[in-house]
Amino acid sequence: SDDMQVRVFNYNTLERAHAFEAHSDYVRCIVVHPTQPYILTSSDDMLIKLWNWEKQWLCQQVFEGHTHYVMQIVINTKDNNTLASASLDRTVKVWQLGSPTPNFTLEGHEKGVNCVDYYHGGDKPYLISGADDRMVKIWDYQNKTCVQTLEGHAQNISAVCFHPELPIVLTGSEDGTVRIWHSGTYRLESSLNYGFERVWTIACMRGSNNVALGYDEGSIMVKVGREEPAVSMDV
Repeated sequence: SDDMQVRVFNYNTLERAHAFEAHSDYVRCIVVHPTQPYILTSSDDMLIKLWNWEKQWLCQQVFEGHTHYVMQIVINTKDNNTLASASLDRTVKVWQLGSPTPNFTLEGHEKGVNCVDYYHGGDKPYLISGADDRMVKIWDYQNKTCVQTLEGHAQNISAVCFHPELPIVLTGSEDGTVRIWHSGTYRLESSLNYGFERVWTIACMRGSNNVALGYDEGSIMVKVGREEPAVSMDV
C-alpha cells in the first residue's frame, strides 16, 4: 500500500494475520515465491526486498541498484532463483536470489519502464517490458539484446503478459486498449477496447484461455479467441 505497509490476510477467514512496514516509500509490487516461504516487494524507495514468512517476516535480502521507482518484479518461471524488475530509471534489471546487486541491466527504453514478464516456454529465453515511451520490447536475456519492438499503442504501456499456454503476447495501455500479438511473428492479431478507460493490469491463468483485465472503470474476463467478454464487472 501507499502507507508503506504490507498486510497479510487469511484467505479463508479474510482476517488480517500480520502487518509490517516494508519500505520507506509507496509499495508498488508484491510477488509470492512459487516454492520458497518468501515474498518479494518493490517500492518507490528504489529497493526490492525479500521477506521470509517462516522467520516472522524477516527481511532476508535487499536488492539495490535501481535509481528510480521500482514498478514491477517478476520471478523467472524457468528458474525460481532469478527475477526481473522494471523501473522508472528506464531499465530492466535481472537479479539472483542471494546476490544484492543485479546480474545485468537491459537498456533501450527512452522513458520509465512500468511492467515486465517472462516467457513461459522452454524454447526462448525471453523477457517482455512496457514503458512510458509507448513501446513494448522483447528481450533475449541470454544474449542481453532486444529482439523485437512492438509499436502501436497511443499512450504509456501499463501491463505486458506472455500467455502461459497460447502463442500470444498481451499488452495494455493508458490508451484504453489491450493488444494481442502473435508471440512467434509479433503480428498484431487483435485490439480490444471495452470503454473502461486506462488499462492497469492483465492476468492469465495456466490451463485456461480466460484473461482478466483491470481498468480505471472496472474489470473484465475475456476468453481469448472470442469477441465478447466472458464476464464483466463494472464499478
